[in-house]
Formats: sequence, structure tokens, C-alpha cells
Amino acid sequence: MSDRLPASYYLAATLARVGDEMVAFTLVLLVLERTDSPALAGLTGAAYALPAVITGPLLGTWLDRTPYRRTALGLNQAVLGAVMLAMLAVVGHTAHWVTPALAALAGTTLPLVSGGFTSMLPSLVPQPLLARANSLEAASFGAATITGPATAATIAAAVSVDAAAAVIAVTATLSIVAIMRLPALPAAIDVADREPFLGSVVAGLAHLARTPRLRASTVTTTLLMGVMGVLLITLPLHMESLGAPRSAAGYLWTALEIGSVATALLFGRWQTRWRPEHVVMVSVALYGLAFTTWPLASSLAVLLVLAAATGLLEGPMLPAMFSARQQYSSVELQGRVSTTAASLRVGAAALGQAAGGLLVPVVGTHAALLAVGAALLAASALGYLSTLSRAAVPARL
Repeated sequence: MSDRLPASYYLAATLARVGDEMVAFTLVLLVLERTDSPALAGLTGAAYALPAVITGPLLGTWLDRTPYRRTALGLNQAVLGAVMLAMLAVVGHTAHWVTPALAALAGTTLPLVSGGFTSMLPSLVPQPLLARANSLEAASFGAATITGPATAATIAAAVSVDAAAAVIAVTATLSIVAIMRLPALPAAIDVADREPFLGSVVAGLAHLARTPRLRASTVTTTLLMGVMGVLLITLPLHMESLGAPRSAAGYLWTALEIGSVATALLFGRWQTRWRPEHVVMVSVALYGLAFTTWPLASSLAVLLVLAAATGLLEGPMLPAMFSARQQYSSVELQGRVSTTAASLRVGAAALGQAAGGLLVPVVGTHAALLAVGAALLAASALGYLSTLSRAAVPARL
């Protein structure tokens, strides 16, 4: 274990996440351009996200048991790159079912990007540096969210959507090179202590369900992602009421993430003063309150300022979420906890996006934004209620 923060880790993880953030946007554009079928575009996006709900616990269990974690993360990126190149060959030229099938193939390993990398931090970084490492990890996610969709949109507009898909493959390749520079890590679970594979999967799920403080963080952040899925549909439609093009919604996501990254980096190291699940719940509640002001914005410029301020309130949540997984789970459980929680978040976002597509056109965007704020407050409250259990709480590790 190094006494410094591993630069190669953040390079590999951020490259992988930038590619992942480019995928959803690029796939939608590629399918629409070649087939002119919104239904197929939506099905392809869902096919990419939903398999993670099932594969997350399985992949996490495997990560805890294998000494080949670098190889696993590298294979994930190889699959993504190969699938994106295959999409260039098949979309619009084969039966429609082939496109979502390929998307599902790439999506099966998606939890490795969002949770697999994070699960390595306790093995790569000494305890005194974990708080700082978690802040940088949150910044990695934020940087990917800021640059991924913007990069895909810019390349698609300036060159072609085919070029954007090719860039994802290149990004995946560069991530593999960085992954191979990481130190080899032993299996988190000793061979002599291994239980049957499915029993190990169940043990990870049971740990998430039975540990109140970890459960609080997981419930709150999973519901948060579901609400963000609704917001993905709401913002482009809301731009019309401000006299702006739908694509301007991308600038709002950028402003949100810039604010979030700023507070994640500035205040992450101070979060050790409070229990991480409390930081998660308070941050999400304040985030929700901020969203209730968005319908008041009369112009895109005002809304951009509100978005940046709202992101500042959300920033402490992500490092605290990582800290909760680390503090309330042993090293032997990090893979299972991280990928299972990540798969729940991905699945919730996909379901939220589907629900938003049905509900937002009915209720209108102003009501939808108020509902987003109320739902985030409810997510925080449900997280708190999930702590009200007599189950034992593991000591901090």
C-alpha cells in the first residue's frame, strides 16, 4: 500500500467514467440518426443500464474473491470498446433487436466502472488518506459527468456521431493502459475462508440490508438517482419555457457538477467530523430544497446560477457515500458492497428516466421540478427511517 494517492488509479477510473458518460448520449444519437426510431433509442438506453441491477452483486462477489481485479476492470473496458465499434457496424444495418442486445452486453459489466474501481481504494490508500482519496474519487465522477456528455455532443456536432462512438473505444483503450499500471492486489477473501459463491452474494446483500447506517446511505443515494432520472427528462423540456433550445439542458448539468466537484474537493477532508450517513442525508435534503427554487427562474442565465449553487449543496454527498461503505464494511466486503450499491443506483436512474418520460409531459415541467425537490426531501427522510432498527451497527473499521 502506497503512502501517496495513486495518480494512475484516478487516471484509469476517470477515463473509464468519461467513456461511460459518453455512451448513453452517443447511443441515443446513433440509433436516432440511423433508424429514426425513438422507441428503439429508449430501449437501447434501458438495455445498457438495467442489466447492472442483476450483475452488480455477482461482479462484486467475484471482485472480493479474485486476485485479478486489474484484469477484471480492463476486461470491462475492452468489452465496452468492442461493443461501441460493433454498434457502428450493426445499427441500422441489421434486425432492430441486435442493437439493444449489444447494449445489454456492455451494460452487464457497468457496475465495475461505478463501483469496482471505488472498492479498490481501501486496499490502495492508507487509512489517514482515505478522506482525501474519497474527495478525489467524487471529483473523478464529477469530472466524467461534466466532460462525457459535452465531449460526445461536441464530436457528434463537429464531426459525426460515428466519430463519437469511436472516441469511446479509444478512451476505453487508454483506460486499460492506465489500469495495467496499478499495483496487483491480493484477493480480499482468503481462499481458506471462502464460502460458496451464491452464499457470498447473499452475505453481501444481507450486509447492506442489515447494517442500519450503511442502509441509510444506500437508500438515500439510490432514491436520489431515481429522482435524477426524472430530471433527465424534465430539463430539456423545461428549456422551452425559457425560450432556449432543449440542448441547453446540458449546460445545467455542467453547472450542477461544477458546483458539486467544488465542495467535494474543498470540504471532503472535513467530513470525518460527522458520521457519513448523516452527511449524505443532510446533503440530499438541502439539494431537494434548492430544487424548489428552480421554477422561479425566469431565464436560462438565472437558472444556471441556481444550478451551480444547487451543486454546491450536493457536493459533500458523494465522498460521504464512499466513506459509509468503507467505514461500515470490512475489506472483505468492499467489492460486493460497492458494486451492489452502484447497480441499485444505475437501475433506479433508468427507472426514474422511464417514469419521467411518462409523467413530465402530463404534469408540466414546473410541477415536475417541485416534485423533484419534494422527492429528494422524501429520500432523505426515508434514509433516516431506515436507520431505526435494533440491528447491530459495525464499529468503524
